[in-house]
Amino acid sequence: MNINIIPIQNLHAEAAIELILNIQQKEFNVPITLEDQPDLLQIQDFYYSTGGCFWGAFIDNQLVGTIALIKFDNEAGAIRKMFVKKEFRGKDLSIAQKLLETLIAYARKNGLTDLYLGTITKLEAALRFYERNSFIRVEKTDLPKAFPLMSADNVFCHLTLNQEQ
Repeated sequence: MNINIIPIQNLHAEAAIELILNIQQKEFNVPITLEDQPDLLQIQDFYYSTGGCFWGAFIDNQLVGTIALIKFDNEAGAIRKMFVKKEFRGKDLSIAQKLLETLIAYARKNGLTDLYLGTITKLEAALRFYERNSFIRVEKTDLPKAFPLMSADNVFCHLTLNQEQ
């Protein structure tokens, strides 16, 4: 299977919304709606305008995964919208890993030194994935003041980017 990871914009918003809401609401029963995530309706303005990006992973022109970066400071960014369709998860395809590596490469190229993310305790596999990728858990009180909080998040992680790679 050929996996194609490309920056996506408003053109793919409908597919991204369907993928993300399905995982949040149906798979994990997270009480979150599209109204709680207006960024999904304005991908270009929300992510790209400050120097971030929003990527999609495609297999046979089907959107199977997403990840996004909000640049909230000259040297820091927040990872958002990391989702992979259930049937495409796992080490066989490594879509989540490829999405994260794409985001990290972009962050380094654009001078970021720190990445942060928020998630919820229920997403245990996601937390293990981030920890395998050298993210460390941090307290909410240790987040930068400009970090864009999501109301549902209750676990936070940080990665210091090594600029030599």
